[in-house]
Amino acid sequence: MGRVAQARRELDFSKELAEKGWYHSFELPDGTVIEGHQSLDRLRRRYGNFPIPSDLHGKRVLDIGAWDGWFSFEAERHGAAVTAIDCVEIPNFLRMHKKLGSRVDYKVLDFFDLPKEGFEPFDYVFFLGVLYHLKHPLLALEMACAMTKEVAIVDSFVTNGATFREVPEDVPTLEFYETDELGGHQDNWFGPTVGALLALCRAAGFARLEILETHSYNVAVACHRRHEPVPQNLRRDAPGLRGVRHGWNGGVNFYTSREEYLAWWLTGLPEGAKKEDVLLEVDGFGVPTIYLRPVEGGVWQANSRLPPGLSAGWREARARLRDSGYSEPARIAVDMAPRSDEIVVNGVRDSRTWIENEVELAGEATFASCWIAGLGENADQSNIRIYLDGERVENAFVGEPDKNGARQVNVKLGSGMPRGARELVVKFGQTVSAPRTVMVR
Repeated sequence: MGRVAQARRELDFSKELAEKGWYHSFELPDGTVIEGHQSLDRLRRRYGNFPIPSDLHGKRVLDIGAWDGWFSFEAERHGAAVTAIDCVEIPNFLRMHKKLGSRVDYKVLDFFDLPKEGFEPFDYVFFLGVLYHLKHPLLALEMACAMTKEVAIVDSFVTNGATFREVPEDVPTLEFYETDELGGHQDNWFGPTVGALLALCRAAGFARLEILETHSYNVAVACHRRHEPVPQNLRRDAPGLRGVRHGWNGGVNFYTSREEYLAWWLTGLPEGAKKEDVLLEVDGFGVPTIYLRPVEGGVWQANSRLPPGLSAGWREARARLRDSGYSEPARIAVDMAPRSDEIVVNGVRDSRTWIENEVELAGEATFASCWIAGLGENADQSNIRIYLDGERVENAFVGEPDKNGARQVNVKLGSGMPRGARELVVKFGQTVSAPRTVMVR
């Protein structure tokens, strides 16, 4: 067995745990102390490092993988309404729950079943000593992010806590444990480097990270959903926000069940701006900028992922620089189905000749302009579907509604399209327009 493999296998505290019978230590109301594997001083120091208010009255906390429950009961002692979950029922939790007269809501629940419970997001989430037990670490962090409104505390095993120095050029890596390679336990799956853990937390959607403490094989990270506050002394004007569009289809509709990317179009950025300088947010949740480039005419493109945990409806997106205030907002539609009572095609013209109900094929592509009434407010290039004799044609442009509520939609016709009378139909959601005859010449 190699040196590294041997070192991983020796990370096993099960003997000491069996001798003590408790993982967490506790102080009972009568002053009696139960000595567990984690000392009271250590537990109190860990909790004291959490960037959360001392007074948690009116706040909700989720403790994932609560085990004996010290952090659950401590948050409750500070006034929080706490929900604690674990994948198996822990008798010590139930004993301490009774001894403390606790009102913590305790649920035996597999982590990946959390969405089925219908919980509203929590102000604070404790995700302590759980991540490396899960087969899908990035998905797990995305789920934790979606459940968090303010801060999640992620505490995890890492492979290089003693030697970690964050170097941008380093490639984040995770060790994989097929069976019992880590600590002799079969429920350990991954061992990230500190850099990999930070990268996973950013990719999961957290706006900013704060390392709270690092030990040889452990690191605690505060994962914030919001960017740092706007500075009091602003050095720059707020950037201009020309718009926010879907990174793939150019529309305004986004779905939380998918991996969605936003393209932000910004002006007023300083020369040489870096992606770390641009702070983006949707519905108040910050999201890391993963790409930034100047385009032309003083316009910049920034890309981000859709932050987890958004509720359905129109949501405001805005941007700022680290030393500026926020831009005016742009709107995106989140989890909004396309709906319409009736669709009416008011007119179709050749975009070049402007002849009504006629399109003349020219060159590689011909464009037809359609005026369509009855489309929903969230209509865009991706959800307006236009067909000629049942064959879908490509949307090239969707305009804003005119004073009568009709939108101009330009479609692209290939040069190989058959000529003759064709029936044009528009579909939006489940609603379909009456056919309109268009002559293709």
